Order: sequence, then C-alpha cells, then structure tokens
Amino acid sequence: HYHKTGAQVAMEMTTTTLRKMADGGMYDQLGGGFHRYSVDGQWRVPHFEKMLYDQSQLAISYLEAFQISRDAFFAEIAMATLDYVLRDLQDPDGGFYSAEDADSPLPEDPKHHAEGAFYVWSQKEITHILGKENAALFSHYYGIKPDGNALSDPQGEFTGKNILYVTDSIEKTAARFNTAAEKVAEILKQARAQLFTARSKRPRPHLDDKVITSWNGLMISALAKGYQILDKKRYLTAAQKCADFILDNLYDSTSQQLYRRYRRGDAGLAALLEDYAFLVQGLLDLYEASFDIKYLQKAAALTEKQIQLFGDANEGGFFNTAGNDPTIILKLKTDYDGAEPTGNSISALNLLRLSQITNNTNWQSAAVRTINAFAGSMMEYPPILPQMLVAYYFQNEKPIQIIIAGKADAPATSAMLQSINSMFLPHKIMLLADNNKGQKYLAKHLPFLAEIQPIDGKSTAFICENYTCKLPTNDLQKMKSLLEKNRKPPRRAE
Repeated sequence: HYHKTGAQVAMEMTTTTLRKMADGGMYDQLGGGFHRYSVDGQWRVPHFEKMLYDQSQLAISYLEAFQISRDAFFAEIAMATLDYVLRDLQDPDGGFYSAEDADSPLPEDPKHHAEGAFYVWSQKEITHILGKENAALFSHYYGIKPDGNALSDPQGEFTGKNILYVTDSIEKTAARFNTAAEKVAEILKQARAQLFTARSKRPRPHLDDKVITSWNGLMISALAKGYQILDKKRYLTAAQKCADFILDNLYDSTSQQLYRRYRRGDAGLAALLEDYAFLVQGLLDLYEASFDIKYLQKAAALTEKQIQLFGDANEGGFFNTAGNDPTIILKLKTDYDGAEPTGNSISALNLLRLSQITNNTNWQSAAVRTINAFAGSMMEYPPILPQMLVAYYFQNEKPIQIIIAGKADAPATSAMLQSINSMFLPHKIMLLADNNKGQKYLAKHLPFLAEIQPIDGKSTAFICENYTCKLPTNDLQKMKSLLEKNRKPPRRAE
C-alpha cells in the first residue's frame, strides 16, 4: 500500500510492527527465528513452537522491509531467521522439516517437560556464564529479573525464569552503563554467542520431521528472495536443493501430480490446492533468482495440472481439494488468509505472473476470475484476504517486464541484478535473455525476445510495459533511473 500510494502511515505501521515483533519474546533472540504467537498483550511470552511456514513468510516481510527502508535491522532479522531454518530444520537431502515443539525436557530434570524449557533462563545461569559485569548489562538490555519476567504463566512453568526480549536501545543502555554504544553492541553480541553455545547443550524440543510440500514452497520463495536481496549464495543453493528434492520425491512425473508429505523415504497423500499454489510460487521466485529455466517450465506445468484438478469452471477460483476423492461430499474454497494464505490468493498472483511471462491470456482470465470469485468477501471485509488484495493490486497496476540480456554469471549482469533487487518493485517480472535454452523457451511465448541481445557485447537491461520496451541500456545509473519512475514518491499521510 505504501508503494502504491506513498502513504507514510502504512510504512510506519508495518515497520513498527515488524520491529516490535523482533524485539519481543516471539523472536528467538539467541538462535533466530520466530515462535508461533504471543500469549500476552506486550508480546513478551510466546507459545514456543516454531513453524516452518512462519519463518518463511516473516523472512520475506523483513526482507521487503529492508528493501523499502534500507534499515539494516530488518536485513539482520531476515538473515538470522533464514539461518535458523538452514541450521535446525533442513533435511540433509534438501527438504525442510515442519516444526519444533514448544515443550522440551527440563535441563535440570530431563524426565519432566515444560513449555519453553529450551529457551528460558534464570538470572543465576546468565551471571554464571557471562560474569557479573557483562551479565548486568545483558540483563538490563534483555529484561532479566531475579524472580523471572514472564507476564503470563498460568501453568507455573516460568517461575524464576526469564524470556529474552529487548527492553532498551543500545544507545540508552550505553548511557546507563557509561560506555560507548559500539562496546555495548559488541558485549551483547559476545554474550548471545556464549548463551547460544550453552543452550545448545540442553535437551532440544522434539522435531517434527515431516516435509510438507506447501510449506517447502513458501521456504523456497523466502530463500530465493534472501539470495536476491541479501546477495548470499547459500540461500540460493538451499532453495535449489529444496526445489529439486520436492520435484524428485513428491512429484510423480508420469501423472504430473504432487504428493503432500514426505518422511524418511515415504511420500504420500494427494496434494491439496495449497501444495500446488505455494510450490508454483516458490518455483517462480526461484526462476527469478537463478534464471534456471527448468523451474519456470515446472511452474507452468504444475499450474496446468492445478487448473485441471482444482479449477472451478463455473464460478472461477479453485477448490481446496481435487474432485476425484469419493469421501469428500462437499468441496470448499477457503476465503481467509490466516497464518497461511489461502491457495486461491497465491494462485491468483501466480497466474498473473505467469501470464506476463508467457503472454497466456487464458491464465490472465483465470486470475481475474479467481479474484472476482472472492470480490464479495474482499468488499465486505478486506482484512480477511490481504494476499488476495496483493493480487488485485498487481492486476490493476501496469506490471513491468525487466529483461536482462547477457550471461547470468557475467559481472555486469550481477551488478544489474543487485541494483534491481535492492529496490522494492512488487509489480515486476524478471527474465534473462542468455542466448541459450532459457531464451529460446521464453521466445516461444514472447517472440520479440528472440531478437533481444546485449549491446556492444555488454549486459543490457530492457525495461518494458505491456511488452513495449524503453530504449535499452547497459548503463547502471540509467537503468536505475528508469526503474525509479515505477516507485511512488513518499508523501505525508493526511
């Protein structure tokens, strides 16, 4: 909304919320990643379960907040969240596990379990590990109290225990302890590392090691965007490994259908709408990060299958389940973007993006019919379908096509891509004309792409609207200037 209107209040609401979530107890201050939700009004006491789908969606929110604000705080939270997933939720073969439980054995009495036992601390423990002086500073910054700091404890599980949350700024903490802010930041960094090492020796929460297609699709998106925005190759590698794992283990190449879950070599259960939709989104994002054409081709094939299995030819949109299960007596369409967005919201945007990439008017029509199928719900109560509103915005804006002519691994191409990915441009698609099989595939759908070549042998940017391109350029500043025109100037909220 801020990008569309320039309304500063939208920006402030979003960034303030994200900052307070990351400062609070819902965020794992030592290991990164987010717990499932808060149980108190101050966002200090979480339900300590960690879900894969939360990590992926929140990582994207922080990445986009960094893009649009350039505040490094948001990049740091995104990176810590993605690194938590790579460290603790990644299957060695590439997929991602579903969750870590809230409960775990008590470190001092492993026969008994308690909520958050892996994460909470007594002041005595912190002082023993950090030493008296550093523990005093750390305790001030993270709200540590001798008797514990839990605001809500109906089960009596946090007696004498502390949940880390940020209570003060680095600058104010420095003033209180009469030291430099840089020194405070370094002390806190070292203290977190010491406590993380000590915590790693505790009994861990139970790991739900199912690999679920839809949630892995969301994580592919997050990792692909993490690579684009943060320029960290490990995220692209992980996204590709995950996508290949899903396509190798949860996809039947004969029937072209997906399975929903995998565990220890066993894949099963027919995939639902959300599995197709979230995986297609992930593959589209992965194509725009890697420009490996196989991911775009698979996204298109899965979309065709999704329409066949779940599409409502009469009313538009998609049912949650396929029509070939005799045990299902009523097929439903979810009209609520909750902890996970509805498959219809994601599908609408997928179809719009694919229609731009392939100039497929049938997919454009399917996207419009999907949005229209939920128009009544959006009009009556817009907050229930925020992701569908994102698709609606995309439909009604003028999407831009950014085509880079050049080799993917050329330094000039990389410089252009880094510049593009530093900008928040939600209504764009990105294509690579590499004079290879990727360009040949795209040219089958967009014939003008067959003629696009680098100028003077240098990587060249083509900025287009409705496939009408401005004069191409291989000048980085000129390209940025052309793209800046697609960003709304900020204005004060009325």
